[in-house]
Amino acid sequence: MDIKTNRVKSPLGDITLYTLKNNSGASVTLSSLGAGIVSVVVPDRNGKMDDVVLGYADAADYVNDGPCAGKTPGRYANRIALGHFKIGGKEYTLATNNGPNALHGGPTGFMNRIWKSEAKGSHVKFTYHSADGEEGYPGNLDVTVIYSWNEQNELTIEYSAECDSKTVINLTNHAYFNLNGEGNGNILKHKLKLNASSYLPTDKTQIPTGEIAPVKGTPMDFVNAKEIGAEINADFEPLKIGKGYDHCWVIDHWRKHTLNQAAELCSEESGRVLEVLTTQPGTQVYTGNWLAGSPKSKSGKDYQDYDGVAIECQGFPDAPNHKSFPCQLLGPGEVYEQTIVFRFKTK
Repeated sequence: MDIKTNRVKSPLGDITLYTLKNNSGASVTLSSLGAGIVSVVVPDRNGKMDDVVLGYADAADYVNDGPCAGKTPGRYANRIALGHFKIGGKEYTLATNNGPNALHGGPTGFMNRIWKSEAKGSHVKFTYHSADGEEGYPGNLDVTVIYSWNEQNELTIEYSAECDSKTVINLTNHAYFNLNGEGNGNILKHKLKLNASSYLPTDKTQIPTGEIAPVKGTPMDFVNAKEIGAEINADFEPLKIGKGYDHCWVIDHWRKHTLNQAAELCSEESGRVLEVLTTQPGTQVYTGNWLAGSPKSKSGKDYQDYDGVAIECQGFPDAPNHKSFPCQLLGPGEVYEQTIVFRFKTK
């Protein structure tokens, strides 16, 4: 495994980029800004290498970007209703940065911080200390994200965290994938399969109602692989709310601390396949419904809506306000541990 390091300037300070290349020439590039993925270069069915992750030409454009491209949002990924939650009867107030709700940990969040980082072998380790009260969250939290790249073109992300008092936590990766190569059109003809026979309906502000609803007979049904665009414009209220898919699916037969199949994304055009496995209970699929207006892309083009799809394995959105959802509390002496695997193949 070959590792190259590069430093680039940003308004927040120097960003360190790490490129890990395996013996076949496939590579990933990771960034200390937001502990993020900025590139994944893998072969198509004919062996042609392309970068299949959306990103920007200028590293500085990743700072405070709306799409949160490739980064690690936190302390709590996804939405918390009205920016409020309680722990032990005490109420905490967060900044509301997505309509009336808190999104991805707040305006700054983990995704807009430069993390400490180091590379060794086939691994890159990012660490961040989130002080008590940062963005309104309680407790001093120490977070580690470790990326590993191997000869089988598997990118494994391991999350761990500890806190000195009770807090809430939900970590994921927010990479946008286009298996035809970034800058090569939209993902509406990509086929998606989800290991999920139910999903979380939301209100008009995209906060879960608390219901867990079956997907059968609705445009939310990806139990069998189908094109993402097949029903994206259906006369179906959940799709109208977000201008496309931006919902959390409940992984079937989820077992804590066990890698479960979450999703499979395929491009018939390139032959690339992305398998996603995780220990998390939910899969948030976001079809890049608001990508237009993003910073200039790596390929020099302007991204348009639906040019990439994010498959965000995570705890359920607004779980701190829903006792029936898997618990996202972390207490002193406990260790938060989750894993996501992005496995790239061809057919």
